[in-house]
Amino acid sequence: MTLTKTDAHRIASTLKPESRAFLAGRFTDASDGGTFATTNPATGTVLAQVAHCTATDVDRAVAQARRSFDSGTWSRAAPEHRKAILLKLADLVREHREELAVLESLDSGKTISDCLHEIGNEVPTFFQWYAELADKSFGKVAPTGEDNLALIVREPAGVVGLVLPWNFPLLMAAWKLAPALAAGCSCIVKPAEQTPLSALRLAELAREAGVPDGVLSVLPGLGETTGQAIGRHPDIDIVSFTGSTEVGGYFLRYAGESNLKVIGLEMGGKSPFIVLDDAELTDDLIEQAAMSAFWNGGQNCSANMRQLVDARLAEDYADRVIARARAFVVGDPLDPATGIGAMVTAEHQDRVMSYIDTGAREGARLLSGGNRFGPGCFIEPTVFGGLTPDMTIAREEIFGPVLGILPVTGMDEALRIARDSDYGLHASVFTRDIDRAIHMARRLPCGTVSVNGFSEGDVKTPFGGYKRSGSLARDNGAEAMDQYLQTKTIWFCTANPGIA
Repeated sequence: MTLTKTDAHRIASTLKPESRAFLAGRFTDASDGGTFATTNPATGTVLAQVAHCTATDVDRAVAQARRSFDSGTWSRAAPEHRKAILLKLADLVREHREELAVLESLDSGKTISDCLHEIGNEVPTFFQWYAELADKSFGKVAPTGEDNLALIVREPAGVVGLVLPWNFPLLMAAWKLAPALAAGCSCIVKPAEQTPLSALRLAELAREAGVPDGVLSVLPGLGETTGQAIGRHPDIDIVSFTGSTEVGGYFLRYAGESNLKVIGLEMGGKSPFIVLDDAELTDDLIEQAAMSAFWNGGQNCSANMRQLVDARLAEDYADRVIARARAFVVGDPLDPATGIGAMVTAEHQDRVMSYIDTGAREGARLLSGGNRFGPGCFIEPTVFGGLTPDMTIAREEIFGPVLGILPVTGMDEALRIARDSDYGLHASVFTRDIDRAIHMARRLPCGTVSVNGFSEGDVKTPFGGYKRSGSLARDNGAEAMDQYLQTKTIWFCTANPGIA
């Protein structure tokens, strides 16, 4: 699935993105008329002035969501009904994939190739998969004596707030919205302020698919206003958040200071890419190493920037990774030849550059890249060598196109350094020994461990983190729908009819 550069720019020139909030089945300005600008990070051009929703708008959306939930038009509908509508939504996303991909690329700086793949394949797959799961979530009958009957049933949890990150705007919307809607919840989506446009277009498609008015609201706004109002609202039952560990902590505090709502968190990472001494440095391994760090410009929670490579392989490994890094085309995100697009904002570009400067200052060897260029928010893919475990760039999440090579001696040292982290989202392990692979995978405190390849799994497998990378809640898999369902016991005290 490809678009030519000419076609992508042609579509871009025709777009008139919706920038108002979506509430009660229609688009509306923020209650106080406030707006904020969303900007194309590749050019600095303002794309739209977007409604900046306030606590008043959150109140309105929650009231609508509660009414829709209590009415049962969605929450108590036959699961086959929800299934049909979500399948229609999946089809509509496929039908509009080129428009959505160009819109997202403009708003985020992501490459058009990545946007087309995610929106043309993954996003509709999530809506389809959870649609199919909607009528396959079974309760239980507990074993009792004949005088009782015990039913264990699953019910939609209520009104949920879904707070999205900016690095995968529409994909993360699908990760959260598909299972929440399939479960029967009413949903309030807050897209990241940097990338609100594709979520607003998705709301329009959801209405066309048949999602009832009030079941879905999309409220753009800033984290400290709209996000905080969602986190503190006393009539929201669950918040699912993907983003920084710092902001995840805010949501836990908001819950404690309001109604003790359930908080599902998927947060930062500092994921190791471990190459043991028996690994073969194939072209595929080098490609996996580069993509694990540079995919999406490194703006990925599970990016494997921290690469722990056996010292006997490190020199050859570094030479080949540098060559691959220099082969990336960095530039116009709407050009399918581009491999790395823009950083999402100028502020984020500055943040990544500060880490590059810190790495050089603390003694890491800058082997390649390390420069910004413009006029957009671009950074060269950057490779450091000679990392030590205590360096800032070996410990903190950078969220940019920066790869660091840290030589290790033996499996035990690799495991010790890999475990020495505040985070536990993801790890990759490369070895030809299945026993070593299992040993490493079982001992790495991470939510996902991929072996002999960089992968986060797929829609069928749960994704989330240990430590400061997340809570027990998970996105993806059947486990994702669990966080949007309550468990209820119904206990019947049956009359004894006196029949022998």
